[in-house]
Formats: sequence, structure tokens, C-alpha cells
Amino acid sequence: MRTTAFAGVVLSTLALAATAAEATPSSGVTGTIISKTTFGGKDYILREITLQAGGTTGWHFHQGTLYAYVRNGTLTHNESDCSIDGIYQKGAAFTEPPNQVHVGRNLGTTPVVLEVLYVLPKDAPLSDDAPNPGCDFQ
Repeated sequence: MRTTAFAGVVLSTLALAATAAEATPSSGVTGTIISKTTFGGKDYILREITLQAGGTTGWHFHQGTLYAYVRNGTLTHNESDCSIDGIYQKGAAFTEPPNQVHVGRNLGTTPVVLEVLYVLPKDAPLSDDAPNPGCDFQ
């Protein structure tokens, strides 16, 4: 029985390592946490994110809901079926639901600046990397 349990741990570790190895890295992205508070088992984190021209967030998901406002530029947002689910210009607001794999890209020539409120389970990471789901872009 211990051998079976050990084999399960090894296989789980290999599966996680394979997922991490296939993750798509972000590029041209910086972020600054403006504030963070915890209430009722949830972290509320306000963060400013900048994507330089040609930048990408890489494929990822969040364990909670995000509320975003575009302060500058135009963000192209794709779902895991490769479709564009939004092109958000300066002044636009949008929501990202939990556990939905997506990517944000700056296809323009000016930086995209986002103000984002993360509502996450306490101590959850800001995002979790995901592999490219088969799209011909990062």
C-alpha cells in the first residue's frame, strides 16, 4: 500500500512539473501592489499592471475574481479556445472569473496600464501559470 501511495505522489509531482515546464512566461509586464487587506477569508489586493508594447501576460488563471480598469492603452484578451473575448481600450472595465485560463496581450504601440482589484482566497497566488492551450500566439 505504501508503494502505491508513493507512486501516486511521484506521478502527481511529474504532472505538476510537466505543467510548469509548458507554462508560457509573461514578457514586458510589471506590476506594483498598491494595497492589500484580508477580510472574511479573502485577500483584496489592488495592483497596477503595465504591459509594454508587444507584451503578454502569458497564459494563466486566477483562483478568485478580478476587476480591472484600463487606465491607458488597449488590451487584447483571449480565452483558452483562442478566441478574443474582449478588446479593452482606455476607460474600459472588465471582470475575469475564477479558474478561467486566459492571456492578455498588448498588440499596440503604447503601454497598457491596468488598475486591478484581485479578490482571492486568503494567501492564494496572484495568478497560476498555464500552458498554451494550442493557440498560435503566446
